[in-house]
Amino acid sequence: MFDRLSSLVIALTLVVIAAIFAALTGGDPLSIAMMAIAGFAAAGTVYSALPAPLPDAPGAAPAADAPPVSLLRHPDFARWVDQEKDPLLGVSDNIVAIANDAAIRLLGRHIVGADIRTAIRHPAATEWLSRINSDGPLETVNLVDFPRPGQRWTMRVAALSGGQRIIMLSDHSAIDAADRMRSDFVANASHELRTPLAAILGYVETLQDMNGDTDAPTRSRFLSIIHREAGRMQQLVIDLLSISRVEADRFRRPTTPVDLVAIVQTSVAQLRDSEQPRAKDIVAMLGDAPQPMLGDGAQLGQLAHNIISNAMKYGHPGTPVTVELAREGSRVRLSVSDEGDGIAPDHLPRLTERFYRVDEARSRSVGGTGLGLAIVKHISERHQGQLDIESELGKGTKVSVTFPLAA
Repeated sequence: MFDRLSSLVIALTLVVIAAIFAALTGGDPLSIAMMAIAGFAAAGTVYSALPAPLPDAPGAAPAADAPPVSLLRHPDFARWVDQEKDPLLGVSDNIVAIANDAAIRLLGRHIVGADIRTAIRHPAATEWLSRINSDGPLETVNLVDFPRPGQRWTMRVAALSGGQRIIMLSDHSAIDAADRMRSDFVANASHELRTPLAAILGYVETLQDMNGDTDAPTRSRFLSIIHREAGRMQQLVIDLLSISRVEADRFRRPTTPVDLVAIVQTSVAQLRDSEQPRAKDIVAMLGDAPQPMLGDGAQLGQLAHNIISNAMKYGHPGTPVTVELAREGSRVRLSVSDEGDGIAPDHLPRLTERFYRVDEARSRSVGGTGLGLAIVKHISERHQGQLDIESELGKGTKVSVTFPLAA
């Protein structure tokens, strides 16, 4: 389509040609003048009817000599950065231009406007960031013991034009902790199984070398040791299977109505009828009213059995092991108290760790596997319970679990 100037020039040219043609054909001056006026009017009409030139579209590409738009200053980029849960930094010429809330919580508010090599204070990060403008490939770097000992973060970079970079940080501390826990669990389980197994094999080899009836008392003593160590191995395998089953079901909330009073009564009766030397020390204060809740009866029975057994093992002989059930609003509390040596405060946070023992020698002598309270913890978490352990040196320990009652 012609623009306005081109249309006007064409219209005037046609008018001049028409006037010349009229003069050559002998037209009178009035006709020529009227034809010229009509031509001018037509040219003006054509000029005014043509559309005006359109302005540049908003999305049109900038001129070749216009500077590129900075991604770090785009409002949509800032919105995306704030939505990211992991720490994210926008860097321009090694200066932090933008940081999301996660990065500010991790590194501090002062990092905006600071040099990135001082914002992330870690030797590996400093060396890595000093090569940020080089042409070589930059790979993911591990920041060990960052920002605190025992933690590990990874750092990655995305290169932009104009010396700009996007730096992303990811926390791998939980993954490392889970890997360490898994390795420790395998190592501890292997050690716990290897110790009684070595004792069994040693005594069996000794028995094989014994001949005659003169060694009958020794043979009987060795067999009793083998029986005890085999029972310890069996209990360890049972506990390992129990904790594995509880962990497999931890995300499935129980839906079966049960009565916690009846479950605890059954556990108390089983322990009172057992051959344990402190079976008669159990004092039950469970009340007559039922305590209905949604739960797994077998797991709750195991929880009560483990807590009461621990109190019997580590309390002083002849002192009461008190088992109590009490309603607290919409919840019910199961408490087991003993009168023993107590536990130092620095040990309390670690009592629910697998294979953790306050006193290794005493735990082994009373037959503990180090998994009892770990099982209690997992069962209480599955039932939305809260586990509390209170202890005072020289006075004893109280273990409580609070469960929500059924509506």
